[in-house]
Amino acid sequence: MKKEVENKTVKSFEDLMVWKASMNLAVNVYEILNCCNDYGLKDQMQRAAVSIPSNIAEGFERMSDKEFVHFLYIAKGSCAELRTQLYLSIKLNYLLKKEGVEVIKKTEEISKMLYKLILYRKTKE
Repeated sequence: MKKEVENKTVKSFEDLMVWKASMNLAVNVYEILNCCNDYGLKDQMQRAAVSIPSNIAEGFERMSDKEFVHFLYIAKGSCAELRTQLYLSIKLNYLLKKEGVEVIKKTEEISKMLYKLILYRKTKE
């Protein structure tokens, strides 16, 4: 099934810019938490980060706009969850403020991308 986004034909979820950006974010989260000893928070942050591209992919593969939008909302929620955990990590001095703020900015950009994609796909329902 072909889906149109940003005037380009998208044949798979791997073609989506938001999926690519969220994959990079997930890798970045794993890298910055490599030495974190708070295994509970580390695990939760990694799960939230992985949830973003995973839900984009799962929703895309459902082959219906309504379900795709549903999974995009879940991805957006995971993005907000991760952002909250990043703020907490900065406050607990698990992350340097500069490093944490950079990742927070990435979550904000991805959240905006998800919102725009949600609006676009809702018009296709």
